[in-house]
This record gives sequence, C-alpha cells and structure tokens, in this order.
Amino acid sequence: MSLVGNLEDLGLGEILQIVSLSRKSGILALHSMGREGRILFRQGQVIRATSSIFQQNLGETLIQQGIIDLPLLKRALAAQEQEGFSERLGTILVNRFAVSVDAIEAVVREQIEGVVYSLFAWAEGTFDFELQDNVAAIDDIKMDPLQFMLDQGLNPQFLAMEGSRIVDERRHRGELSDEDHYGTLQHEESVDVAFDLLQAPSAVQPAAEKNRPLVLVDDDAATREAIAAMLGGSGYEVFAFEKSEATLIKIDTIYREGARPTVLVDLIMPRMDGSGILGGVELLELIRNNFTELPVLALADYHNRDAERKLTEMGVPLILKPRKAELADRDVVREFGDRLVPELARVEAGGGPVEGSDKVNIGDELRMEMGEELASSPDAVEQSTGLTLLRGMLEELNNPALGGGIILLILRFAAEFVNRAVIFLVKHDEIVGLGQFGINDSEADVKIRNLRIPRGEDSLFSGVIESHLPAKLAPADSRWNRHLLDQLGGGFPAEVFLGPVVSEEKVVAVLYGDNLPEGKAIGDTDSLEIFLSQAGLAMEKALLQRRLKEKSPEGM
Repeated sequence: MSLVGNLEDLGLGEILQIVSLSRKSGILALHSMGREGRILFRQGQVIRATSSIFQQNLGETLIQQGIIDLPLLKRALAAQEQEGFSERLGTILVNRFAVSVDAIEAVVREQIEGVVYSLFAWAEGTFDFELQDNVAAIDDIKMDPLQFMLDQGLNPQFLAMEGSRIVDERRHRGELSDEDHYGTLQHEESVDVAFDLLQAPSAVQPAAEKNRPLVLVDDDAATREAIAAMLGGSGYEVFAFEKSEATLIKIDTIYREGARPTVLVDLIMPRMDGSGILGGVELLELIRNNFTELPVLALADYHNRDAERKLTEMGVPLILKPRKAELADRDVVREFGDRLVPELARVEAGGGPVEGSDKVNIGDELRMEMGEELASSPDAVEQSTGLTLLRGMLEELNNPALGGGIILLILRFAAEFVNRAVIFLVKHDEIVGLGQFGINDSEADVKIRNLRIPRGEDSLFSGVIESHLPAKLAPADSRWNRHLLDQLGGGFPAEVFLGPVVSEEKVVAVLYGDNLPEGKAIGDTDSLEIFLSQAGLAMEKALLQRRLKEKSPEGM
C-alpha cells in the first residue's frame, strides 16, 4: 500500500486512520506552503513526528519542565557524541544520569502529539506515504542529536480524533492566527470537512435501529447510485463511496459506534495509490485484517481468476452485477436486486463463498446471439471466455468519457485469459513497462515501470512489433528474454501470449501474458485479440479528437 495525493482531497485524520488500520510501517511526508512535516509509523503506530515549523527539541522541553538542567543536558550530549551517536538522548539520560524513564516518555509523547496536532491545520498541500518495512530504531541521530522517538508508539486513531477536535475548537474560538502555539499557520486555513467522520464515539448519534448499516464502495457512479437506491428500499441505511480510503474510515467509524455494518465491495477498481485493477482485493484484505467478523460481499461485472482465488482464500463470496450498459434496462437491474438482497441475507447469516465457474460456453453465446433456444444437456462442454464479456468490454472501450482508461481495460480483459500480464509501451528506441497484474511481488508496479528493453535488440517483442500480429509462442533462451522473465519474478513459461495494440499503423503497445506459476497452456485468445485491435482504434479515435479540438477556435 502506498498513498499519494492532496490534503484538500484526503485530510490528515483520514490518512492516520488508513495507516493505522493497515498496520504499515513507513514515513508520511506532508508539504504545505513551503512547510514540511514528517510522521514515522511502525506497524501502524506513530513513533516520531517532525515539522519545519515546530522547532522545540527534547532537551529544551526537559529543561523547561524542570526534569533536567542545562549542565546535565550538555553532559548527556557530550556522551552521545563520544559514543558516535549510537544511542538516543533519552536512553543516555535514563541509563547514565538516572533521569526517570516515565518523565522522558511523557515528554516524548507530548512532543509527538504537539507536532501531529499542529499538522492538522494544514488544509492545503500534498502528502505521500512511503512504505519502509524496517523503520530504524535510531533515525538520523547524528543529524538530529536532540531527536525524540517512541518505542511503543501512539495510536493514530486517537491522534486523528484529538487533533481534529483541537483544531476545530480553536478555529471556532478564532485562535488560529499567523503564529499560534504550534507555529502552524501562515494564513487563515479551514479544517478539512472529512474531520466530521472522525468524532469521538460519544459525540456520534447511533444509526436508526430500523435500518441496518451497509457500506458500499464502487468506482462507477451510476452503478453506485443504482445499488444504493435499491438497498435503501430494502431495510438498509446505505453509505456509498467511490474510493477505498473513505470506505475504510466509514467502516471504522460505524464499528467504533458499536454497530457492525455489512460491506459491499466492488472488486475491479484502482488501488489506493491509483495503480492496478484489483483495488477491491486490497480493501478486502484490510477489512479482513481489522474487522474479521463483518459480513462482506464482493461485486464484479465480470469474472477475474486472479482476484477470485484471493477471495476464496479470504472466504469472501462474489456476486456478478450488471455492466454499465445494462443499467438502463430495468429488468436486468430488477433481476440483480432479486439476487443481491437474498445473497446479502445469506452472508449476514454467516454463509461463505458459493462455488462458481469463471467461464461460459462460447457456442451457447453464439446461439443466443442468433436468437436460438438452448438445449439442455448433461454432458460437460469445453468452455471459454464468452462473447457477452467481450461485448460489455467493447461498450466500455467506446465510452467517450473513458479518457486514459484504455490500458486499464486491456489488463482487465487479459485477466480472463492468463494468470499474469504486463502492458508495455513501445517507444522509438525502447520498450517500457507500463502496468501489470498477477505478479506476486509487493514492489511489482515499481519494477514494471522501471523495466526497459532496447527495441533494437532481439527479444520476444521483435516479431510482434514487426508483423503487427499477435502470437502464442515458446520464449527463446536469449539475453533480453531472460532479463524480462527475471524481472517478472523468475521462471521460464512454456508458452506466452503477445498481443500488439496498433494505432495509426504503428505498434504503440504490446500485451505480454503467461500462466505462471501454474504453467498450463494458454487457451483460445480470439476475443482478446479482437479487443486489442479495437483498443488500438479507440486510441486512434481519441488522438484524432484531441487534434481536432486543438485546431478548433475554442482550443486555440
């Protein structure tokens, strides 16, 4: 998990809760109007905080509170320097100068709380959370000999509630000036409205007893609104969200009120950092880790083998929802509601996943397209990805509002055919990784974006780029093929799929796919190849529209 964004969109209180619930270690950096703040986390707990505005250090605070005097501080600092800054100041004061460990702990906690609370007033700016699994116990001591850090850490959820309360109270009293106690503001700023979600439990009114709380997340507005309206009339109080971050916070808020909400999660949506297509899986993992007893149901408009394997491991059932183009059909929406409400009741009663197939009979699909009735047969039929899925994906592809989602749709559709896939951008002199799914590595997205293969060198891509035709082949044992497969996690697949995306008579991208680690053969890819050809045309159309807009009087 990584987080990057604007403080206007996601407030500090929300960020603290997300990191706390995910139990991650790392550094949260905040930047606002030339100011910089940093909060260090170890397994979801705050162990240190710094601010370019908050200048008071540990030694100064200890002197002010009468815990030590200046000569003692100088002796402790001299000892720290003689030891090569191998110990923290607080440790030296406790072990060598008999200063009370409780007194040191209390001051350090006060310091961290003061810095964190000061950052709540930064309503504008940017933030980024960098994962660091091994946050050092001693951090930059030589550069900051008066640093302070807690071993056990502070609860971020407490800091979130208390920080929002303090800033809100001071704002209402008119105490937020250019130079307040924490030195946080250079001009008047407002508190993020998201703080309303972070009230203390005693200050929040419980949900009405007649309605059961249900938290819904779906990145498509039309689908979200349709499901919310449907369930609102079925005895649920629905809280609907577009993004995982707000969903997670709402679940935690309801949970702390003493209620146990049902959770409905869209499986196929961006992750919290904006990458990948399985953001629903990421959110479900966080929910399962923090709220194990909550009834949870996953939604998807098509099957995804990689995602459904993870759902099975977590014990989360899946129900297929209407595709965007089907939402206007009242009969389809009504049929979905007739399935959804009983399935929610089953999940709330403790029911687990229902086994299902991620394949449909392509022959049956063709007969239905021709208007024929299907004959029942007890015999098993070889199945493959159907035309219904292709038709729905093509409708999304031709959506004028799609924007830059073409690459995402390619990866979504490819998940029906291969266990893992990478989309590569074909440039003038190199082939560059752009996106992926199915690679079992926490740093997979970063590795793929850094993956580069010289276009002039012999590789898997050479023939596809030259011929403009898709291919299923056994990779040759060559230098750049080995480099590619090593970056994907090792292993040498018996067969790979390569599909070009052609726009304006040039190969602009190539889809790579294989079935590692299972190693089974890649099945029929005809519909995937059709989709890739249409993706190229969609790119061409989008580029033409942009050029026409730039040449029009309004675009000048």
